[in-house]
Amino acid sequence: MNSFVEEIFNIHSEEEFVKICLKIYELQMDNNPIYSAYSQIILKGEIPKKLEEIPFLPIEFFKTEQIICVTRKIEEIFLSSGTTGNQSKHLVSDLSIYENSFQNAFQLFYGDITDYCILSLLPNYREREGSSLIYMVDDLIKRSKHPKSGFYLNNYKEVSETILELEKNGQKTLLIGVSYALLDLARDYPMKLENTIIMETGGTKGKRKELLKEELHKLLKEAFSLDSIHSEYGMTELLSQSYSEGDNIFKTPPWKKVLIRDVNDPLTILGKNRSGGINIIDLTNIYSCPFIATQDLGRLHKDGSFSVLGRFDNSDVRGCNLLVQ
Repeated sequence: MNSFVEEIFNIHSEEEFVKICLKIYELQMDNNPIYSAYSQIILKGEIPKKLEEIPFLPIEFFKTEQIICVTRKIEEIFLSSGTTGNQSKHLVSDLSIYENSFQNAFQLFYGDITDYCILSLLPNYREREGSSLIYMVDDLIKRSKHPKSGFYLNNYKEVSETILELEKNGQKTLLIGVSYALLDLARDYPMKLENTIIMETGGTKGKRKELLKEELHKLLKEAFSLDSIHSEYGMTELLSQSYSEGDNIFKTPPWKKVLIRDVNDPLTILGKNRSGGINIIDLTNIYSCPFIATQDLGRLHKDGSFSVLGRFDNSDVRGCNLLVQ
């Protein structure tokens, strides 16, 4: 891993983050033709001197363009869910950066992976190609080295029996699952959990009525006698996750930052304790695009944590058409 990338995983202050962020902006301008063209249109030749001045590429570009630095070869292509032709494509030139990102983030938020048994209920993700979530969970399962760790697809009876056995043995367990699968497990096999963390990754589309996250968590907490349900916030276009221990409060690792943009003026960044569109700086996207304007709505809190409030309706974030003018 080159020294520039090593800097990303050794950020210890806001000043260090800003410094490396501006260096990566320069790298993007020199090597990423799509982002460079977009940024030049937005800034009209100006050079950003602080984070709020950096242009954020609308996430829709990952559906239509090849977002990658010209000097990089493609090692992996991660694909979003959705119909063919309407999928986002993340061209990854160095999988070791992604691996370092999710491994370090897990260590930061949850501790030693070998302390856990990792169980997965991600049937719709497992059944398709190119899922970055499956890539991450598969690696975590292997690194946990627990004999019961694994993917359980739709085998709710087997996963419930496994959880009960692990609970009996006092084993720390992480069950990570798509929302509809966790709801099916809760309906058919409710149980009292004391040593198990349940982490939902979202996703009920096409499977059942869409629930508010608060409703989902309430049902899961009641079924499993838990005080909180954890959440993972990630996306195909990013190489870093954010995690919530409950109450829709997400925290990011040191190499990732959330900013909030004005929904009526997408080029304006709002301060903390304001709601708007979620912009993300993910420095591990160094060779694709680290500066992304998502379609999610959120609120940034005083301590840098954030909440996800929903999504733009039929959103075409203003600025998407700039490159074709």
